[in-house]
Amino acid sequence: MASPLVIAGREFRSRLMLGTGKFPSNQSMSDALKASGCEIVTVALRRADLSGQADPFANILEFIDPEKYLLLPNTSGAINASEAVRLARLAAAAGLPKWVKLEIHPDPTYLLPDPIETLEAARQLVEEGFTVLPYINADPVLAKRLQEVGTAAVMPLGAPIGSNRGVATRDQIRIIVDQAEVPVVVDAGLGAPSHAAEAMELGADAVLVNTAIAIASDPCRMARAFQQAVEAGREAYELGIPEAQEEASATSPLTGFLSS
Repeated sequence: MASPLVIAGREFRSRLMLGTGKFPSNQSMSDALKASGCEIVTVALRRADLSGQADPFANILEFIDPEKYLLLPNTSGAINASEAVRLARLAAAAGLPKWVKLEIHPDPTYLLPDPIETLEAARQLVEEGFTVLPYINADPVLAKRLQEVGTAAVMPLGAPIGSNRGVATRDQIRIIVDQAEVPVVVDAGLGAPSHAAEAMELGADAVLVNTAIAIASDPCRMARAFQQAVEAGREAYELGIPEAQEEASATSPLTGFLSS
């Protein structure tokens, strides 16, 4: 069996994390979570009812069992550090786990994360006792700085959010993995199970997937496909993948029986 994923001292069997946006319904989302075998679920705080008033248009939390999944509040929508910190504090005050997927992207077109505001918000939240998992561009220098301020993981993008382009940043992710002292979670842009397997084969500790599963014709089947791909990729990485060779190498020994 592949080794477990450990984040901030907490152990998880699954290395597949799921987002909860874009599903055709909350029930469809709930079914896909179950099918995926995931244990960490991100929830955008702007889509969750934190008021206790049972808002029917923001009731996503009613479909996620906190006994089965670690709820990872997401600061998506924040455009600077102060907004992200405020959202994280609101989630904690409402009783959600003091874990946070830190996400700050002021540009609505490409949704690329702001490195300066992300580092500042991470510093503040770590000081306040949050377990911080920051979403970042695949920047090895920033990944090291975030680890230095105490983040529990780093989450470099494979490609822009929802783009389904796969691991377009593979060379940078390889560097981040090589230098990492905390888990590396490839987040965003993974549009096919093969993309998830590739990220895991590079040495990523986990992947986070949303769009590819949520918009599939059958989210449950696609969730299972990603689960299997993640497991296969991790197994291959732990076993060791043979290096590419310039020349052919026979799989059967050469013998002299043809010339005898």
